[in-house]
Amino acid sequence: MSLPTPATPVDPHAPMPHRKIIRSWLEPIVKRSTPLAIALVLLDLCLFGITLTATVWVSNIIGKILLGMVTGFIIGRLFILGHDACHQSFTENRRLNTWLGRFVFMFSLTPYSLWAVGHNVVHHGYTNLQAFDFVWQPRSLKDFQSLPRWRQRLERLYRSGWAPWLYYMVDMWWKRMYFPSRKQMPTRRAEFVWDGVLVTAVAALWIGLLGVVSATGGQSFWLLLLTAFVVPILFWKAMMGFVVYVHHTHPEVAWYTDKSTWSAAQPFVSTTVHLTFRYGIGAALHHIMEHTAHHVDMSVPLYRLKKAQKMLETMLPGRIIIQRFSWRWYFDTARRCKLYDFERLCWTDFKGRPTSEPLKMPEMNKAA
Repeated sequence: MSLPTPATPVDPHAPMPHRKIIRSWLEPIVKRSTPLAIALVLLDLCLFGITLTATVWVSNIIGKILLGMVTGFIIGRLFILGHDACHQSFTENRRLNTWLGRFVFMFSLTPYSLWAVGHNVVHHGYTNLQAFDFVWQPRSLKDFQSLPRWRQRLERLYRSGWAPWLYYMVDMWWKRMYFPSRKQMPTRRAEFVWDGVLVTAVAALWIGLLGVVSATGGQSFWLLLLTAFVVPILFWKAMMGFVVYVHHTHPEVAWYTDKSTWSAAQPFVSTTVHLTFRYGIGAALHHIMEHTAHHVDMSVPLYRLKKAQKMLETMLPGRIIIQRFSWRWYFDTARRCKLYDFERLCWTDFKGRPTSEPLKMPEMNKAA
């Protein structure tokens, strides 16, 4: 029996409803559509083919670079479809979800099985809990000062606002997904290796086809490699690094070290940001920025997220962080959110000076 949907919003000062109650509000929205999911995959595959072909055949170098960036954006769209499939929220068939997810992940060179472990299990299971959730996890002043000088410089670069591509490429993809070491992934599975082999083969095939085009069409191989492979992949990595950064980094978003305190903070709502855009950019990103709804219930398909997010913001007024995007806001956030004071629950600069207001400790933690 499904739980009833309340008729009125929850008072902002009342206790947060149990997650089961909140998810019950979304039950009428969750339904998956296999035809719609397949149509979205076919659409983005066509867009990828068109933009990559245009990148190859346009002769103007600036035009090739710009088209390569557009191709990188389409790779991001394909990845978002795969992200849904990996959550089993894309189509009505689990096996189809798995194979579709693995297929569309190939364009971003993402090993499906390793993404599933790091994202579905770790990130969603322990969002913003230090020592568990590794995605853009901030360091304390003490931890930062204990780093070697080179690693401090790298951390400063990561958090400058200019290097989400580098963060995603090194700390997430290279270390944790592309043949990770035992230190990064103690669990060893054959599918981890084979998914790494698969994306390596895809990269080799992609580069090989560019070589064939170069030999038959008289274009510079190195120019093709740069504009039709390197630029799309780097743009995609910048896009992904940016998206995961803004999803959970905000002056009003807390990180926790204690699991009981983290749990009392209702992290499925309080640690996510709904970033809004103009000009249809949110829709172009397959509504992945309606992120609170996604963390409340991973089974909500991306093509239902906008409606689910609206439902949550109606029923939980004042509880969800809603931020209109601007580059001024983004770089201000990057300037303020360098390190984290886990005792005061506030962001600091690299000298440990607070740059945000300390957040209120969850009630359970106070009672303890």
